[in-house]
Amino acid sequence: MRALLFLFGTLFLSLATQAMADPCEAIPEDGPTPAYLNLDAVFTGPVNLVIDGDSICVAVAPGPAGAVEVRLADFYAPESAAPGGRAAKAALEKIALGRTAVCTAGMRTHDRIAARCVVDGRPLGDTLRAAGISEGGNGRRPTPHMMRRTTVRITAAGAPFQTCAAARAAGATPLLRGRPGYNPILDGDNDGRACEPIRRK
Repeated sequence: MRALLFLFGTLFLSLATQAMADPCEAIPEDGPTPAYLNLDAVFTGPVNLVIDGDSICVAVAPGPAGAVEVRLADFYAPESAAPGGRAAKAALEKIALGRTAVCTAGMRTHDRIAARCVVDGRPLGDTLRAAGISEGGNGRRPTPHMMRRTTVRITAAGAPFQTCAAARAAGATPLLRGRPGYNPILDGDNDGRACEPIRRK
């Protein structure tokens, strides 16, 4: 009987430990920031977890060691337990969960990175505000350095843009033939430059 209780106890403890494990471990708590997350670096991947109204995990590689915890640099959500906190998280899940995010790294904060992320061609902060989510909370607002707008360059792993509006919102225009993000459907005159500026007569 004791052996059975010990077995169940060990199993329970193991499952509890796994449940409490950090699912976003790309940035070690006491180690250096990975080089691919240096200031202004662009990283991309699916959003595999929404932590709260302004924090997500972006899977740049398989497993927890490939998941980057991101604090959105362009939105300041209410605390989870505060009024509006649950609504902010639910809205962010609806907007981002399972979709590909293209993020530009800002400064590191503990074991996460402050970053501006674009999903479906639009910055997440703008999308949350358009959804009616109010900003708030008790923490420190992102500094201008964290909020700095930078051009989002699509990496070699980036899929072709489906619309010019999405490409412009990501700061990737004009799209050049042979470069990531180029889509021949968006190159009306077939000159190798898609979504180029409209020349006024």
